Amino acid sequence: MLIKVLGTGCAKCKKLAANVEAAALELGIDATIEKVEDLQQIMEYGVMSTPALIVDDEIKFMGKVPKVADLKKYLK
Repeated sequence: MLIKVLGTGCAKCKKLAANVEAAALELGIDATIEKVEDLQQIMEYGVMSTPALIVDDEIKFMGKVPKVADLKKYLK
């Protein structure tokens, strides 16, 4: 599983990355987590509001920071 956290490095983006790592760990998922901070790359995904979560090239959400429990639903 390839998980990408898109954001420019703001506090919300860092919080989402931490929550995603915690959710993947709790689920025991073998995943690669990438942080994409380059604005041009973020725009290439069609994301206009950060932070955003992409799982296996599918945008799951943008513009919010879900709790770890909610993120588990996106990663199952």
